Amino acid sequence: MRKHFVFAVALLLVGATAAMGWWVKGHGTIAEAAAARLPEGMPQFFRAAGKQLAHLAGDPDRWKNPLAKHLRAAEAPDHFIDLENFEGNELPADRYKAAALLRKLKQQPERTGMLPYAIMEDFDRLTCAFYDLRAEPENEAVHMKCIVYAGNLAHFTGDAAMPLHTTRNYDGKPGPNGGMLQRGIHAKIDAFPEKNGLTAEEIGRGVEPAQIDDMWAHILKRVQESYKHIDRCYELDAAGAFDKPTAESRTFILERCRVGAQFTADTWYNAWLRSAKLGPHY
Repeated sequence: MRKHFVFAVALLLVGATAAMGWWVKGHGTIAEAAAARLPEGMPQFFRAAGKQLAHLAGDPDRWKNPLAKHLRAAEAPDHFIDLENFEGNELPADRYKAAALLRKLKQQPERTGMLPYAIMEDFDRLTCAFYDLRAEPENEAVHMKCIVYAGNLAHFTGDAAMPLHTTRNYDGKPGPNGGMLQRGIHAKIDAFPEKNGLTAEEIGRGVEPAQIDDMWAHILKRVQESYKHIDRCYELDAAGAFDKPTAESRTFILERCRVGAQFTADTWYNAWLRSAKLGPHY
């Protein structure tokens, strides 16, 4: 009986791995790359926290542990968004208004995903933490929460750079008879940075954080840009370039990781800038 239980749990864990964004090490490498490219105007302890940020960037996938059922149910929709389900409507700048819109469109919010909202909410959390840092720059508890919130945020900005996190066809291409082709593509792409040794140094090349005036608009722009690369994922997979990496597939995935590192660095940097203008919490 015990053997059957262990086997069942193993199957659940395999399924959880296949549903992840970049594998945990891939998320960590992207976060570490972003940390290495932060400007000197940001706090030194934060810029030096690349290894801690790399570990924490994996936490949102750890929270999808199949045996943590309540947490998994709440957490899972934050990792993706099926843009097709909005049927061309503008995404409201509010998680619950988006859920109401989706229900009006006969869609299920938990199956459509809430990725842009997770990014914006964690951006706000980090901004609040940086506000406290400005008030108490030597407070170690504040240092810790800045790193924790930034690590969590890095997970979702990394997810947004993976094109298959923006579509309902996340693990296959629709076929002419209504079936799905190329099943398993999602896991192949997720695994690519880790399996093929992409490093923080090469991912970070060219990343320079920029000031963003409207973070919500910027988040939507990043997600929509990622959506444009879905067909390229299918093309490379059909050519076998994720099973046996080619120069083209490595260049493609490296560029997506760089987009993730740029997006991550932008959100961290702008949370710091915005914290200087934030009003009191209470």
